[in-house]
Amino acid sequence: MQYRVLVEQDEDGMFVAEVPSLPGCISQGATRDEAIANIREAIQAYVESLKKHNEPVPLPITQEVVEV
Repeated sequence: MQYRVLVEQDEDGMFVAEVPSLPGCISQGATRDEAIANIREAIQAYVESLKKHNEPVPLPITQEVVEV
């Protein structure tokens, strides 16, 4: 499964990663790569928890990237 992840750098220089289709699924890291690795783990745990509790797993978001 693929989920869209938004990554922004906060005022302290930390990179914050959030998954819009998984409410509350947020992580961070000192670098962009670390934030991506951490959010990957968070997504896996989030989806496992949903399955464990017999809750529906939101579908991944599909998107197109348009270069101009």
